[in-house]
Amino acid sequence: MDVLSDAVAAMRTGRPHSSRTVRFAPWGFRFAPGKGAGFHVVLQGSAWLLPPEDAPPVRLGPGDVVLLAHGTGHGLADRPDTPLVDAAPAPDGSWPTPPDRGPVGPDETLLLCGAYQLNRSRAHPLLTGLPPYVHFPARVGAHPRLRAAVDLLGAELAEPQPGSDALVPALLDTLLVYLLRTWWLTERADRSTGWSAALADPAVAGALRALHADPARAWTVEELGALGGLSRAAFARRFTALVGRAPLAYLTWWRMTAAGRLLRTGDLPLRAVAERAGYASEFAFAKAFKRECGIAPGQYRKGAEGPPAARDGAAAPVLRLTSGAKAE
Repeated sequence: MDVLSDAVAAMRTGRPHSSRTVRFAPWGFRFAPGKGAGFHVVLQGSAWLLPPEDAPPVRLGPGDVVLLAHGTGHGLADRPDTPLVDAAPAPDGSWPTPPDRGPVGPDETLLLCGAYQLNRSRAHPLLTGLPPYVHFPARVGAHPRLRAAVDLLGAELAEPQPGSDALVPALLDTLLVYLLRTWWLTERADRSTGWSAALADPAVAGALRALHADPARAWTVEELGALGGLSRAAFARRFTALVGRAPLAYLTWWRMTAAGRLLRTGDLPLRAVAERAGYASEFAFAKAFKRECGIAPGQYRKGAEGPPAARDGAAAPVLRLTSGAKAE
């Protein structure tokens, strides 16, 4: 698997949900902070996103998409000054859909909203590097695959047909990947540092793909550097500067992250999990897992969490930027 696919797979839990709803002015909702990620799409009409921390309101027009990758509390309303009421989710976390009242009028807004459940205890920096919200304005000819995913999801929610219960979660996962891909590969302005630069750097990106494709292999820094035609020292410097960890330190971190997902989501015996993580014995794996995660594999499997210091990526960065804007 590629790095983005792995990052999403490592964090995704549970079943995503979505709703297609018409709002009649005046309307305003306050969404409480959560552990997952959410999105809003304005299919018709307009709306205002009210970010947290006194950030200025963001106007959303037809076709605009907003991704809130960190479950940031926020508001959504027909006008910036409309009083907000707390959004009342259903027991499964979805937003109840009011009855359809026919065509959308001039003072009405048709919204497509959804949410994902994420495990942030071992969050991949590819996702934690996102700002609190990302705004994708509708532009003619821009992001055709993202737009196609939105259209397909909206159509399934508007007119459910046989198979919709299987299609909607798959389309939600598809939409999440397109949102992340669009941000990292086409929308992010600053490609000089961090993961955006890492994905754009042939040598570093090639090494990341190799590590994710075969994490159990006993990689050396020389081998990884050779994939991109770099010396050991030059590759190690470049990788560490862009990724934030030395090559083998990142390999260990990813092995333990992938192993943690196997422990939580499957019933493989510890020996099999150790082998997939590249360890010849359960003892060696357990020792490495506890050193990296701050907790024994058996305890982690039962749902316990390690100490906060061991949860890389748990805290989201506080940035205020929209798609195409530069951080201050």
